[in-house]
Amino acid sequence: MTEGKRVHLIGIGGTGLSAIARVLLESGYQVSGSDRVLSPMAKALQTEGVRIHLGHQAENVEGAQIVVRSSAIPDDNLEVVAAHKLGIPVLKRSEFLSRLIDGHFGIAVAGTHGKTTTTAMIAWMLTALGQDPTFIAGGVLNNLNTNAHAGKGRAFVIEADEYDHMFLGLKPKLAVITNIEHDHPDCYPTPEDFFKAFDEFAFQVGSDGTLLLCTNDRGAGRLGQLASERGQNVLTYAIREANREVSSQPAHYMADSLSPNLQGGLSFDAYCTLAGRRFELHPAASLRIPGRHNVQNALAALAVAHQMHLPVEEASRALSEFTGTGRRFEMRGQVNGVSVIDDYAHHPTEIRMTLSAARMRYPAGRLWVVWQPHTYSRTRLLFNDFVTAFELADHVLVTEIYAAREAPPEDGFSARQVVMAMNHPQAEFIPDFAQMSNYLVERLEPGDVLLVLSAGDADQVSTRVLAKLKERS
Repeated sequence: MTEGKRVHLIGIGGTGLSAIARVLLESGYQVSGSDRVLSPMAKALQTEGVRIHLGHQAENVEGAQIVVRSSAIPDDNLEVVAAHKLGIPVLKRSEFLSRLIDGHFGIAVAGTHGKTTTTAMIAWMLTALGQDPTFIAGGVLNNLNTNAHAGKGRAFVIEADEYDHMFLGLKPKLAVITNIEHDHPDCYPTPEDFFKAFDEFAFQVGSDGTLLLCTNDRGAGRLGQLASERGQNVLTYAIREANREVSSQPAHYMADSLSPNLQGGLSFDAYCTLAGRRFELHPAASLRIPGRHNVQNALAALAVAHQMHLPVEEASRALSEFTGTGRRFEMRGQVNGVSVIDDYAHHPTEIRMTLSAARMRYPAGRLWVVWQPHTYSRTRLLFNDFVTAFELADHVLVTEIYAAREAPPEDGFSARQVVMAMNHPQAEFIPDFAQMSNYLVERLEPGDVLLVLSAGDADQVSTRVLAKLKERS
């Protein structure tokens, strides 16, 4: 690719394509795009000179050298059809990313859970260490106030999204795999289909690259064994206290002695065992963000720094300053002693980890949880797991399912059925956001914590509740 060329992105307002647009813009390309609505990320790009069209029209692609489309854009889209007629190459995000990363030291982070935070940790850590990486993350880094950047350094850090097999377009030199747990049944009907996609992704790292896998997770541990058997370079990381390593052998990078700290997160010791030699990476690393899962994420980042021959002590200090990403345990505000937090959790495992982190940070507060199920197919597939995922919450309020890319089912399947199956004594189905916000404002008391779990649009509830609490105060 050559600077100065124009790239047109169909679906530019989404997380994935808006990040690509930012990298291209900062790299000197002309960028245009289109979408049905003007998202906040699209608005930010528009203020920086990106021409964005509302709606899809054939003439939008005229003059572009390349057209990139998101996974949600069908083959019969007006702009896709027009580009083909004009002889303009039309690439999916996965195909385009392989071109974008070419020539860099690619660091890809994959996994059912934790990939956004781990990507953000690595990107922030490398930035703080003066490496000026290029990065694309699935959320806005609070420390840098952006989800993407075109750096001058050799590293390209990218969140490797498994949806629609996007990550199969990547050939990184270093791949982090946080966990492998069945998800996206619309793409992967069975758990084995899902695992095979990760195995194919791992294979693309090649014999000259490195796989870094978390062996606290059985799926990642199984993948590590397969990759080792075919001669790939495999390194592992794990929390020792979890005592859930798949292998009887300790991981190459270990964390133990986890303890709560005054910043609201966990402190831990980290050490490495390579070539039969054990040494400390950095004693008493400290995080500001809560949860054992974030210790795993931070340990992966430290292992990346170590593999890149960067000063691990400085890397640890950078991670102690990491304040998270948008909609990942994001503190939206505090009014009259009520804390309002947004989180992206939309899988039962993620929900349990997020509630555990909330309990750790707020042991004495009543925990009110608003949950918006994401996609009908996922809610059906994991129905029984969702039913039992909210034990740590004091109150559970459930909205209707966010359809995303799916059409409502003909049999009328609804989140109401999930709530009816719950044994939780304080679980209620309230599909209307305005009604739910009023319900909460009438009942929230000082010391309470409101946690909104949504990968859709239920973060509106956080905004409404905060506004009403401020009015009441």
